[in-house]
Amino acid sequence: MSDQLSAKDWLDQGLKTLARSGFTALKAERLAKAMGVSRGSFYWHFADIGAFHSAILKHWREVAAEQIIANLEAVSDQDNALVVLLRQAFGGRLTLEKAVRSWATHDPKARVAVQAIDRRRLSYVERLLRASGLAPDVARARAQIFYWAFLGFALSDKPLPRARQAAVLDELTKMALR
Repeated sequence: MSDQLSAKDWLDQGLKTLARSGFTALKAERLAKAMGVSRGSFYWHFADIGAFHSAILKHWREVAAEQIIANLEAVSDQDNALVVLLRQAFGGRLTLEKAVRSWATHDPKARVAVQAIDRRRLSYVERLLRASGLAPDVARARAQIFYWAFLGFALSDKPLPRARQAAVLDELTKMALR
């Protein structure tokens, strides 16, 4: 890579490093080595590691919530956005989610970021459920149930066998469509 990296390049590498090695690996020297550049490139974009950590948390929110919501908003009317969201959320490995939540147990700024993304995601799911015709109190309760299920899935150390996971996802989808 060249020394002409953008702040986004550093943030993307930071998310990869965070998912792979945890928050303690978010150090300028380690990131620079992984990218094949000097630390000077890092400090061109970030005043210090604290500024980078703040930017990483903001970037995570963009990637893990805002981009997903924007993509769902672009889903055609023929597709149920909640069903699409459930399939996406329960369809992949969530190592980044787990890493950020682990970080939040040690760092107040990360904890605030996790709490903010939780509120954003919950309110979005509740909005989808209300748009499907559910009463506000039912939509709020189901949104919480879906989110708890997501968190359990994200933080689980033992994945379900593929067939069992598909059956659980089918049941969640049925709940979303009721």
